[in-house]
Amino acid sequence: MKTIDVCLSPELMHLYEVRSRTVVVVDILRATSCMVTALAHGAESITPFAKLEECLNMKSKGYITSGERDGKKVDGFDKGNSPFEYMGDQVHGLKIAFTTTNGTQAIEKSKNAKEVIIGSFLNLSSVVKYLLLGENNVLIVCAGWKGRINLEDTLFAGAVVEKLKDYLGPDCDAPLAARHLYNLAKEDMAQFLNNSSHVKRLNRLNIYRDFEFCLSVDQYKILPRLQNGVFVV
Repeated sequence: MKTIDVCLSPELMHLYEVRSRTVVVVDILRATSCMVTALAHGAESITPFAKLEECLNMKSKGYITSGERDGKKVDGFDKGNSPFEYMGDQVHGLKIAFTTTNGTQAIEKSKNAKEVIIGSFLNLSSVVKYLLLGENNVLIVCAGWKGRINLEDTLFAGAVVEKLKDYLGPDCDAPLAARHLYNLAKEDMAQFLNNSSHVKRLNRLNIYRDFEFCLSVDQYKILPRLQNGVFVV
């Protein structure tokens, strides 16, 4: 039986051997939700950057520069980190350079995996189907917040573990903990997350509709994969 594990924070990545695994990077609020949305709406590609300066330099090469630090759009960037900025004609056919506080840092730490895919509630079923049919053991990497664990990414990991529980066995207790947490929250995830740290952070920035949208399940039927350092469908 294939196995599945959950890395609850990128700071724990040193504990996992990833060279033989499919890694699913998840940053529900909001990096991976933006990436899925952009590619679903016809963006040509998304190139992730851990360092802000490297991302900004891509503007001279014809890229749309996008992302945030501490939840806020970076000065000089074309776009921030709201999924509503990545819909329709706003992104169709564009190459996007993307950097965020947590999500692209998790991608950087996952780059030595056998393969890297992007997960969100927006493409949950596509992720689950791909992992079910794939040959590799799985590691879900939760982006968290500056090295700390967060609830929303853990809930996504738990949703994946729940849906694959009859096919992929847990490597340790983290998948079990995430699955139990998801089963507690699944009837009303928004209410469950209402007092979570990142939701409070977004609320202070007056960002409300992003939160609800990022918890919407199966809005898109796509699977972003990392190929030669670039995410494409």
